[in-house]
Amino acid sequence: MNGFWREVQKRSLASAAVLVGLVMAPGPVTGQEPTNQPMDQARLANLVIQDCGSCHGMTLRGGLGPPLRPEDLGDLPVEAIAAIIREGVPDTAMPPWKPLLSPEEIHWISQQLKSGSLVSP
Repeated sequence: MNGFWREVQKRSLASAAVLVGLVMAPGPVTGQEPTNQPMDQARLANLVIQDCGSCHGMTLRGGLGPPLRPEDLGDLPVEAIAAIIREGVPDTAMPPWKPLLSPEEIHWISQQLKSGSLVSP
């Protein structure tokens, strides 16, 4: 792992503990109401490849941002990955996605990244 990714992981793990507590709190964390519409998983997968891939590499093996393959995510739980996506990472190029994605969409993306379902071998 390069120094950038270690620093992101260190900051992310520190803030993830607080954010995981918020995730477990009753009621909506982001102020968004859950939608009754089914998620468009193809749209979300495309968003990860196109939008996330613009910084993390089209195969998610890293670029401006760190790699997002399961082996690179290490011991981060899905909830911590979701917190990073939702809140962004301060002082980095990682923006918060909570204004654009529902909590359910963020959780689905986090699960897919952790499992490796969105990356090609």
